[in-house]
Amino acid sequence: MNETKTKWPGPPGLIPVTSGRADDANQINRHYLDRLMVEMRVIDARIPDLHTEIFGKLYDSPIMMPAFSHLNKAGIQDRQPMEEYAKAATILNIVNWVGMESDEEYENIAKYAPGSIRIIKPFADHHRIRSEIQFAKSQGAIAVGIDIDHIAGKDGNFDIVDGIPLGPIFQADLKAYVQEAGIPFIAKGVLSVQDACIAANAGCAAIVVSHHHGRIPYGMPPLALLPGIKKALQKTNVKIFVDCGMDSGYDAYKALALGADALSVGRSILKPLLKDGSKGVVSKIQHMNEELKQLMLYTSIANTSSFDPSVIHYMK
Repeated sequence: MNETKTKWPGPPGLIPVTSGRADDANQINRHYLDRLMVEMRVIDARIPDLHTEIFGKLYDSPIMMPAFSHLNKAGIQDRQPMEEYAKAATILNIVNWVGMESDEEYENIAKYAPGSIRIIKPFADHHRIRSEIQFAKSQGAIAVGIDIDHIAGKDGNFDIVDGIPLGPIFQADLKAYVQEAGIPFIAKGVLSVQDACIAANAGCAAIVVSHHHGRIPYGMPPLALLPGIKKALQKTNVKIFVDCGMDSGYDAYKALALGADALSVGRSILKPLLKDGSKGVVSKIQHMNEELKQLMLYTSIANTSSFDPSVIHYMK
């Protein structure tokens, strides 16, 4: 099947599209998510509380913004989507994430969402990584991290993004960044128990279980690996976040039930963001919160620290 045509604004490739081929991890992930069923436990159920503590701060929901990059290049007249979804995060009192942006752009975004988490690419120039970590700290970031999964280009060599060479990530690098950051450090793009344990041993405060919108062909669904990762890290204080295909509050429930502490929503907010700005994002996340509370009420989950994985069943 040919790559799906897209009507997304901006230059080609700005917003990656789903290929529809058998190796597309996004399709594999959606197939898996839709086969996770929920049993009902309604006796003694109470209205759920979505408040969630992340890195010492209390937020109104475990649903977070994604680490989007470059959306201000979409060419929408008089619009700055990166700032718009940051503003939505502040309105909703949820965690905001920022992907690959210049220091100047990050500073502008952080004005709308103080405390934004900055995710940095694995640049071959380690000095650049260290510089961006320190700049994020100067802007009040509550955490910083690195896209450990954005290493390979389609030619099998290390990728190049916007003309900037990327490189490998070693455990020693993670340890150094953790020590230099002085604030919680996150390994984003974990898709195995092995990498989860390495990140934990390096001192990472959190990981993001993710295939980064299908960067890896035939990539495992993050939620399929989540219980094993949760078990492997159970004796640590490492926070476990997840993304990829979180399209509804029901998806969010499944992620939380299987072991995530919080989750990011990316593609699901993209259309409302580009169409209606902050207002569209706020409306979408509020609806997801309602769906999440609905399933929590149906399963007697009182708050975000009392999820039970035994309520989830995989139907073949």
